[in-house]
Amino acid sequence: MNGKKLKYIYGPVPSWRLGTSLGIDLLSQEDKICSFDCLYCQLGKTNDLTISRRLYVPEEEILRELGTLPALPIDYITFSGRGEPTLAKNLGHVLNALRNIRQESIAVITNSSLMDRQDVREELLRADLVIAKLDAFSQGSLAKINRPLQGIQFSAIVEGIKRFKKEFLGKLALQVMFIKGNVKHAEEIACIAKTISPDEVQINTPLRPCNVEPLQEDELSKIKGFFSGLNVISVYESKKTRVKAISDKETLKRRGKI
Repeated sequence: MNGKKLKYIYGPVPSWRLGTSLGIDLLSQEDKICSFDCLYCQLGKTNDLTISRRLYVPEEEILRELGTLPALPIDYITFSGRGEPTLAKNLGHVLNALRNIRQESIAVITNSSLMDRQDVREELLRADLVIAKLDAFSQGSLAKINRPLQGIQFSAIVEGIKRFKKEFLGKLALQVMFIKGNVKHAEEIACIAKTISPDEVQINTPLRPCNVEPLQEDELSKIKGFFSGLNVISVYESKKTRVKAISDKETLKRRGKI
């Protein structure tokens, strides 16, 4: 199969959290579309900073590409890509459609900025795994690390995640990206995580090329201690499986996977 024909689907890629992951990008534009402009993002600067949900890629196009795939060993079909997947207005429709045609588990990786919205939470309920970002402990640290669109409130993000946890029958994971800018506040972040009571906490640091340096393995090991009582995994302690992608290198590069 010619991987260059794939525009909205990418991978499979090896994931330290998900095993073998086939990505779906419901945004799929040249520019990153997101509600955050995180310091550490491997996709670079956010030129389209928004919280408006719009239709970017028709559901039919996603399903058409899925229909062309050969048989592949996949652990998760994962909604990620060039920005925040919950900005796609048809996220729920595509999740429903996948249930009818695929057997793999479905994951959504979100920056949590829209989880205070009931429509977004209802759509996310259709996934098997939701990985929600929590890099901050206050409005000020949110502004410093994640650099959100003006008007996004840290308290609303936390409350949205808490509400979703009470409603969700699947697995909720918190992903925390630690860099020099927030490592001193690991204990405060851990305290908030404990009030959410996620099924898993994923401690990460940016190992892909970006504008900030990653923390060292011993630093992440110390951070784990603050999350005692929770199920914690760390990027340095997890192993990736070997995976052969069917996407062309340019597609993977645009999505920050190489």
